[in-house]
Amino acid sequence: MSGFFGLPLPLLTDSYKASHFALYPAAQVATAYCEFRHGFDKDAEDERMIFCGLRYIIEQYVARQWTTEDVDMAEAFFRTHNAGFTEYPFPKHLFLKFIAENSGYFPVCIEALSEGSVVYPHTPVFQITAKDEYSSLITYLETVLLMSWYPSTVATLSRRSRTVIENYYRQSVDEDGWWTLETRMHDFGFRGCTCVEQSMIGGAAHLLSFEGTDTLSAAFYAQYRLNNGRPVATSIPATEHSVMTAYSSERQAMLSTIEAYGGGVFACVMDSYDYSRALSEVLPIVASKKLEKGGYLVIRPDSGDQVEAVLMGLRAADKVFGSVVNSKGYKVIRGASVIQGDGVTSASLRRILAAVHDAGFSAQSVGFGMGGGLLQKVNRDTMSMAVKLSSITYANGETRDIMKFPKEGSEKVSLPGRFAVYADPKHGVPVAFRSVEAHPGSENLLRVVYDSGPVDPGVWDDFATVKQRVNDQWSRFPVRAQAVSESLLAYQKQVHAKQEQSVSEGTAFGV
Repeated sequence: MSGFFGLPLPLLTDSYKASHFALYPAAQVATAYCEFRHGFDKDAEDERMIFCGLRYIIEQYVARQWTTEDVDMAEAFFRTHNAGFTEYPFPKHLFLKFIAENSGYFPVCIEALSEGSVVYPHTPVFQITAKDEYSSLITYLETVLLMSWYPSTVATLSRRSRTVIENYYRQSVDEDGWWTLETRMHDFGFRGCTCVEQSMIGGAAHLLSFEGTDTLSAAFYAQYRLNNGRPVATSIPATEHSVMTAYSSERQAMLSTIEAYGGGVFACVMDSYDYSRALSEVLPIVASKKLEKGGYLVIRPDSGDQVEAVLMGLRAADKVFGSVVNSKGYKVIRGASVIQGDGVTSASLRRILAAVHDAGFSAQSVGFGMGGGLLQKVNRDTMSMAVKLSSITYANGETRDIMKFPKEGSEKVSLPGRFAVYADPKHGVPVAFRSVEAHPGSENLLRVVYDSGPVDPGVWDDFATVKQRVNDQWSRFPVRAQAVSESLLAYQKQVHAKQEQSVSEGTAFGV
């Protein structure tokens, strides 16, 4: 069983997948692959995406041994799952066969790009192969494998946010202040997730670009399950509105906070009653205590106009604590900064940074928290991840490479054949080729990560290596690239032409 609510493993798929065993033609081999159809939110200017999170799915849901108990439980469920609460078909015989003959491991081979690979639209990120009687199960695991859309999308969103912040760092931050970049985007998203598992998966994806997080589930998972115990994430003590309002005055609340944590970095939310008055009346009163303690105060607004709230905080902190003008001509607040975590989006991030820049403050004086916008306000369509059958060798030995090309859905065109992915010689960008094309001396970037059972755990890199891959490839790769080789594009046209001919002649419809 899966371990989640005692779900039997055969039910970790869509209902209709269970019926497909009787629908696919008999075959010796079947191949399907996965790609992102377009960049983040269809951004044509920067099509880079990060592929990650497949490891979790393989380890938790795929590389598990099915049992006859799983099949019995699934059978009991399917007995009433069809329309009218009648019996629904499912491949019980195939499940029992691989339980008996393959130690219960699902009989497919999965090849995938390395975790943290930077890819472009139509790059095959993983490929599934099923053989002989199990060919009809080729897409049975599609449902769970496709869930890698989520960590991939969060990782891409987080990295795109870092790219925006980096741009302002280059303009306004001295070299000795660049270390602060690692904490400029903080994950506030734990409470906005639908479940703990989501917070862990998405939160770990964010940590590929930043160190700041309050999502402890993700910080622990990334550190102890993915990075051999080496720390990857940090946070700071901070007040919440309930803490502030528990005191009879905001002054008392701030003094108590400074007494407890004023010797280090700490944050204080300041809009429980009146943000403007807290800045102008309370902050000057508690400043001496903060200076006595010698720590670093992060001012947090949580309401009002996002841009104006940040500027108000910076100006108040500048007035109370002072600032230094760095070599680039921008103010760096002494021992304080502002964090905006109220409804931050990619668009508001840009607006705030532009306003801070125009006001003459260094980007290191403002940080950001993103909650639901980071871990929740994304979906599979954000980068349009999809799995499609691409090749089949029928029982008679005839091989037919397949592609989807709907007349009125050009975005959903798929690639035909079996694939290999090689790094292009100029930038190292992953480019798709037909697997039959020889590339002497070149390494296929699609590596076997599951082969009718678990493979060597060494196929999975630790978190630090994955993060370094993201850093290296994102900075080195161009914002746009052709991820499909000219030879594969030509083959796609050839296959499409044959399909078009069969459509026009009616043979595609069997008429």
